[in-house]
Amino acid sequence: MALQKISPKGWPDVNAFGGRFERYAHKDEKEFWAYDTTSISSYSEQLRQIQYGHNKENDLLAQLNLAVVFGESSNLPFYYRKLAGNIPDSKTLIHLLADLNQLDFAKVKLVMDRGFYSKENISTLFEAHLKFLVSARMSLSFVQKELEHIKDEFRSYEHYLPDYELYAHTIQTTWDYKKARPCKKDTVEEKKRIYLHYYFNIERAAQEEKAFDKKLIAYKEELLQGRSIKEHQSFYDKYFIIKQTPKRGISIQIKTDAVNKAKRNYGFFVLLSNEKMDAAMALEIYRNKDVVEKAFGNLKERLNMRRLLVSSEQSLDGKLFVEFIALIYLSYIKKQMQTNGLYKKYTLHTMLDKIDVIECFEHPGKKLRVGETLQKQKEIYEAMGLEAPSSL
Repeated sequence: MALQKISPKGWPDVNAFGGRFERYAHKDEKEFWAYDTTSISSYSEQLRQIQYGHNKENDLLAQLNLAVVFGESSNLPFYYRKLAGNIPDSKTLIHLLADLNQLDFAKVKLVMDRGFYSKENISTLFEAHLKFLVSARMSLSFVQKELEHIKDEFRSYEHYLPDYELYAHTIQTTWDYKKARPCKKDTVEEKKRIYLHYYFNIERAAQEEKAFDKKLIAYKEELLQGRSIKEHQSFYDKYFIIKQTPKRGISIQIKTDAVNKAKRNYGFFVLLSNEKMDAAMALEIYRNKDVVEKAFGNLKERLNMRRLLVSSEQSLDGKLFVEFIALIYLSYIKKQMQTNGLYKKYTLHTMLDKIDVIECFEHPGKKLRVGETLQKQKEIYEAMGLEAPSSL
């Protein structure tokens, strides 16, 4: 399908490209784009991409995964792609970059959660010369190595961020970039500059440690009472030394080293970036990623897409298209309401109800006539950047 433009007057531009969408007019080059996926359950056995996978809402049904890109400043979506339900997040990034390249996007900045982290993905982002901010696991060896250099001085007052109530520290280090060149049958290896933004939350550390100790006690009690659970076996093996003798019965010792190793990262989290910024700015950008998570909520709750009620591929494509267009409008309305302070007077539903009572009268051969419009209704239209309807 050729690139098509759909430009309703007064509303955001939407470009369609074979089921993938982009909104690029008025793009802020400093804007980060939040990229994430969600799972949408389905009862259908006819759709190819409905597969069992990691369901983000713990639904036991098979699912379709939906990837969406959202502008953090514009608060508008401009891309979506359907995925088979068994594809992990980390496998989707290369195809996203291929789509962005095909649509001639430049100077892209992506913010993603740790599900998208992999060595291959980070190197691919470097290769594409794209800026990124990605969450990563604290257990990664290079993350642990750099943290050890600053851990003793981490909880000092100069590293405290009062607005976020946590400690933060940024380290500049290098990424071991590798690129295979099949034509030349060799591999290019370079050192790329990267920033690690570490954060520590005291309250979160205390909560995680308390929860872990409760789990240790509960699982130990399971073993002592002879009612072990199969799903807990890996935990038993990792943290307990279990001995059983005919005379003394079962005895359990805690693997202290393993427990201490598990607890050493409590309260910490890390963000990786190849763009220079301080820890506070990185955290603000990452937290703004929730625009895409809220969009998933709007799709599932407000636009009734928690379950796919279609049984053909054509119906699925049509439903996703209509839902995405609806999401653009809904996101635009919510952004305008926030910008113009309408949430002080209305919720989204009460605002729409307020203008829904305006009636239109149509007669063959006559001009469309709009019913009475109150001043409050005109103010809503003005806040949306539209002219109030009038036929008089």
